[in-house]
Amino acid sequence: MRFTFVTLFPQLIEGYFSASILGRAIEEEKLSIDFRNPREYTKDKFNRVDAPMIGGGAGMLMTPQPLMDTLDTLKATSPDAHIIFLTPVAKRFTQNDAKRLAKKSHIVLVSGRYEGIDERVIEAQADEVFSIGDYILTGGELASMVLCDAISRNVEGVLGNSESLQVESFEAPLLEAPSFTKPTVYEENAVVSEFLKGNHSKITDLKRGLALCKTKYFRPDLYKKGITDEK
Repeated sequence: MRFTFVTLFPQLIEGYFSASILGRAIEEEKLSIDFRNPREYTKDKFNRVDAPMIGGGAGMLMTPQPLMDTLDTLKATSPDAHIIFLTPVAKRFTQNDAKRLAKKSHIVLVSGRYEGIDERVIEAQADEVFSIGDYILTGGELASMVLCDAISRNVEGVLGNSESLQVESFEAPLLEAPSFTKPTVYEENAVVSEFLKGNHSKITDLKRGLALCKTKYFRPDLYKKGITDEK
């Protein structure tokens, strides 16, 4: 699967994919990563890619021409490219989106800067638009990396043990239950004794109960959905 990052600052992203699970997936050619910098496509004689907002307002916007030409060039060589813009004024990205998008062959992640992107570019080029949360970042690079990471984990062969995907948070409408490892007692804090007895049926029931408690406390919205789905 191919990911293309459209960004003014590719150096902010490159290092993340040099190690660990995603680095190994790139070495094994299960994933590929490349970059397009809109500044390389600008026709402005001063190499600018931003301008003041029409109608007033603080800050600058990314102008249409560099981004439009960047994306048109990409689509000309990769007709299957699925273009995603990252912006806080969009629907929330979810695990279901990550699983669905993992079936694409080429995803283009467009990172905004300054006060955002001229809306005409989004209207003309976006296949989808996502937000990763109700807060503002300095730029879209972090959000693009979040999507790439979440999607990549669902690409076949990227994780060493694909079964681990089945028990993670958000695979069901509940958060994942607490997990433990050795030692069984650490600083007088012991692992739940039932986990040590080898009765997998009881362990499953216990984890279900702990997941319900955790979800009810941290995410009551998900808890209500999970209870409704079971009825």
